[in-house]
Amino acid sequence: LSGAKLSNAKLRFANLNEADLSDTDLSGADLIGANLSGANLSKTFLSGANLSGVDLRAANLYEAYFGGANLSGVDLRSTNFSFLNLSRVNLSDANLRGANLSGANLSGANLSDTDLTTSNLRDVKLSNAILCRTQFPWGEINDGCPNSE
Repeated sequence: LSGAKLSNAKLRFANLNEADLSDTDLSGADLIGANLSGANLSKTFLSGANLSGVDLRAANLYEAYFGGANLSGVDLRSTNFSFLNLSRVNLSDANLRGANLSGANLSGANLSDTDLTTSNLRDVKLSNAILCRTQFPWGEINDGCPNSE
């Protein structure tokens, strides 16, 4: 599927384990619950894609573009996000244990209820990120939680 044009494709619960999706256009695609573990997503365009509940463990995300994507509840253990631009991406309730986020831009991202306890966070950018009940190696942060009055 390398280089395929799959924008707005309906791929809910698809088994794409270890698939070669490099240079593929998946913008706006519905990938809810899909298995993309070990897939090659290098230089893949995922802008506006719904990746809620997707398994991306050990996927190759080199230069993938996620602008405006929904990654809520996604299993991202051991995934390499180093130096990726994940600004304004929804990562709420995602499992990022052991993920490499070194140098990643998470500015404005929603990281509510996200587990980052064993992640590589060296030089990560978190300005304006929502950190409500976010688990870091140094403890929980509750910045950006809605006021409960």
